Amino acid sequence: MTGKPFDVVCEVEPPTRPDLMHVRHQIGVLSKVASAFLIPDNHIGRATVSSVAVAHEVERMGGRSIACLNARDRNLLGFRRDLLTAAAYGVDQFLFVYGDRPTLGARTGQLTVQSMMQELRTFPETHDYSADRPFRAGVSAGPGRLPEWKRDADFLFAQVRFSLDELLEWRAGIEFDGPVHAGVMVVPSAAMARKISADIPQLAVPDAWLRAIERDPAAGVELACDLVEGIRDSRAFDGVHLIPVSRYREVAARLEARLG
Repeated sequence: MTGKPFDVVCEVEPPTRPDLMHVRHQIGVLSKVASAFLIPDNHIGRATVSSVAVAHEVERMGGRSIACLNARDRNLLGFRRDLLTAAAYGVDQFLFVYGDRPTLGARTGQLTVQSMMQELRTFPETHDYSADRPFRAGVSAGPGRLPEWKRDADFLFAQVRFSLDELLEWRAGIEFDGPVHAGVMVVPSAAMARKISADIPQLAVPDAWLRAIERDPAAGVELACDLVEGIRDSRAFDGVHLIPVSRYREVAARLEARLG
């Protein structure tokens, strides 16, 4: 990682209504610190504007985008449609995920992250697609050993953690040729901390963070920015995948001052 710029990939909250005003505002504010923007895909099981469409909007505004696509909500035909749409729009970077449990209906069950990766690699030949910027796709990486098929990805997004020591321990055990980004989440309130811990035990917010946020709700932003700075200074990662949630204004202001 030495000598390479440190990337800050900021996740935006995608619109749940047919209006891009709020997402444009997030992009404008975070552009001071963001190297790229990750656009979630029907995250937490709610319908949102297409991640490919929002990624296209990011590109129009002069930013670099990564469109998240989940296996949960699409079959093979739908996935090919999304890739064709992305090719037409000039969107060329993706994050493939399995997808959270849906709030309505059921998973299609046809696609997996691995099969999506395989389909992406054959897409240029089967659909006569050639471009100056070829498709690139990343995957998420949880605790433990990295499955062999994930080594075919172009980049990795590590699961969110709240401890630099845990991130460094995980990174030391991972062999991967491409960029690796650490996951960092801003915890905006004590209530949200408890909900995250209850709903997703592997993302349980540490007691020290919870106590600090109970004393001062702004502490969630400060703790996340401390972690981003520590990750950068460790030189163990190529960047961070930062989830600022509703605190994107405060995050942008603090990181601009800290990372310069």
